[in-house]
Amino acid sequence: MTRYSPLPFACAVLGGLALLVAGSRAQVPPAPQTPPASQQSEVELTITGEPGTPPRLAVPDFIPLGSDPDTVAAAKLMGQVLWDDLDFEREFLLVPRDTYASIPPATSFTDVPLDRWRELGADGVVVGTVRRAGNTIVVQVRLFDVKSRRSAFGREYSGGPQSARLYAHTAADEIHKQQRGLRGVARTRLTFSSDRDGGRTSGVGGARTAKEVYIADYDGANQRRLTVNRTLNIFPVWSSDGRSIAYTSYRRGFPDVFVSHIFQGTFETPAGGDARVHNWLASWSPDGSRIAFTSNRDGNAELYVVNTDGSGLRRLTNHPAVDTTPTWSPAGNEIAFTSDRSGPPQIYVVPADGLGTPRRITTESYADRPTWAPAPYNEIAFAARTGRGYDIRIYEVASGETRQVTFGEGSNESPAYAPNGRHIAFTSTRKGKSHIFIIGRDGRGLRQITTSGNNFTPDWSR
Repeated sequence: MTRYSPLPFACAVLGGLALLVAGSRAQVPPAPQTPPASQQSEVELTITGEPGTPPRLAVPDFIPLGSDPDTVAAAKLMGQVLWDDLDFEREFLLVPRDTYASIPPATSFTDVPLDRWRELGADGVVVGTVRRAGNTIVVQVRLFDVKSRRSAFGREYSGGPQSARLYAHTAADEIHKQQRGLRGVARTRLTFSSDRDGGRTSGVGGARTAKEVYIADYDGANQRRLTVNRTLNIFPVWSSDGRSIAYTSYRRGFPDVFVSHIFQGTFETPAGGDARVHNWLASWSPDGSRIAFTSNRDGNAELYVVNTDGSGLRRLTNHPAVDTTPTWSPAGNEIAFTSDRSGPPQIYVVPADGLGTPRRITTESYADRPTWAPAPYNEIAFAARTGRGYDIRIYEVASGETRQVTFGEGSNESPAYAPNGRHIAFTSTRKGKSHIFIIGRDGRGLRQITTSGNNFTPDWSR
């Protein structure tokens, strides 16, 4: 294992939100999205809808308790972001915002026209206020039950004014938890590689377009570059604590697994590659203590597992075929991977200790890039060849049955589950270039995340 000091590779400055990489600057998010200072208020109750239907919620713009442009803009932004976050999980029916014009806007929590919101069909209405206090903004959020006229949820957040989106994301996650018992994903992030910065690199395989690793909020906001070395930086994956990203990089002229501790400004190469030993396609164990990857160190492309400190290297597979793209089961006791040992690539599963025989689980014409869903969903998403391109399919481990999520619009590849297992991020060419999209595991709720350049192989923070 090789360790590197923060400079010249990286120098993190958390307060300024800057990361210096190889002499260039790249913007990254602030340290993992910890909820802002929060205070609970009001007695909580659960809002219900009509029998058999989810509650209908309205989320108007927040109320700016001040006329300065920043406060007014933050109030509008948080109302829209919170509406989008609550709509994303489909646990509530959201009253469309373009119907709100007939409702008199409230000026405080005491004059919310609940009767008018009830006439519009809302079971609950989320009201927020924003006020400036020096260099801090104070955000209060209430969810009112329009029938009982009681507050069902109340929180107060305070912190830096640059984190308005985070306050809305936090409120969404807490409303989902308190009202629906659901772990929301509004504060999670995506990582992916992109060629949007242009440039060409030369090395193994000849000249090609450079790719850098990017980070974004789950909804595509705040897209920021992590790597700036004008080479191939591909297949990024989040650690379980959301503080590190492992990826394959050719920055030294050959592929090796790099682990960037993005909020410390350091990186490591636990697989120990060199000009002869090449390593790629890392996958973190659920507890973050180990990394599975592919390596040619013993001649063939085999799977290996190593501790994150570079110790305890173990070989998992031993076959002349190519074994690659490992993904861990939620319990950490099995690893699914792609292998062409039986002909065209298929998905196999092997014990994580390497002591069992790999078993094949797919019978597609071509299957690749498995991703194991988090608990409680015992399933594996993968890309299957369907005609000229690929589609996302899901293998249900218990039944052995496979179902399809995308249906031939473009080529759809590299699925990655959200931490609650309800959504899948993937790469698709349905808009011409390769972009990151999100879809529900039921094939509904498609959203496009990227729009610039070509973007590949997303992974979702836990």
